[in-house]
Amino acid sequence: DKIGNITVSLRAKSYSSQILLIEKTMYGSEWPKAGATLALMWLKRCLRFIQILMQSLADGEKDEQNPNLVYINITKAYDQAALFAAPCRSDILKAISKDREVAEEDFLAKIHQFLINFTATVDAIYEMYSIMNA
Repeated sequence: DKIGNITVSLRAKSYSSQILLIEKTMYGSEWPKAGATLALMWLKRCLRFIQILMQSLADGEKDEQNPNLVYINITKAYDQAALFAAPCRSDILKAISKDREVAEEDFLAKIHQFLINFTATVDAIYEMYSIMNA
C-alpha cells in the first residue's frame, strides 16, 4: 500500500512540475503569481500549516499556563508555514475574478451565492463522515 501511495505521489509531483513549467512559459514575468501556480503555492502553505500544527500537538507542545488551549501550536504553525505572507484582499478578489474589472459588491454577491452550495456540500461531507464515525 505504501508503494502505491509513493507511486501516486511521484506521478502527481511530475504532473505538478509540468504544469508549473508550462505556466512559467505562459505567464512570463507574472509567474508565479498567476494561474494554478498561485493556487498550488497557497495549497502548499496550508498543507504545511496543518503538518506543523499536528506535529506540534503530537510533540506535546503546550502553554503551561493554559494547557487546554492550542494557541501556541497554531501560532507556531502560522509562523513557520509562511502564512503571514497572505496577499491583500484586493489581490485575492482580482485573482479570483480572473483579472476582470468587477465591482466589489457584485463580486462579493457572487461569492455569497457560491457559498450557499459550497457550504451545503461541505456540511453533507461532514455529516456523511459523522454518520460513518470517521
